[in-house]
Amino acid sequence: MTITAAVPAGILFPESLLHSQWFAVLATFVAINTVMYAALALAKILPKLHPTDWIRTRNERSETRSIHPDANN
Repeated sequence: MTITAAVPAGILFPESLLHSQWFAVLATFVAINTVMYAALALAKILPKLHPTDWIRTRNERSETRSIHPDANN
């Protein structure tokens, strides 16, 4: 069984409601929420970054003192 009736535009909400101020605020909130959710999901997928690996501290040696000098930590 198929439904072939065309649904007229604005049948769910009247057009005046879609142009109201509170609907614009709601649409903005939903857009920001969607972007934040996508950013958090992407951050979960990517590997963690450790800034301390890039910055040498005072307590870290500049050269290895291992018996295997070619080995990296």
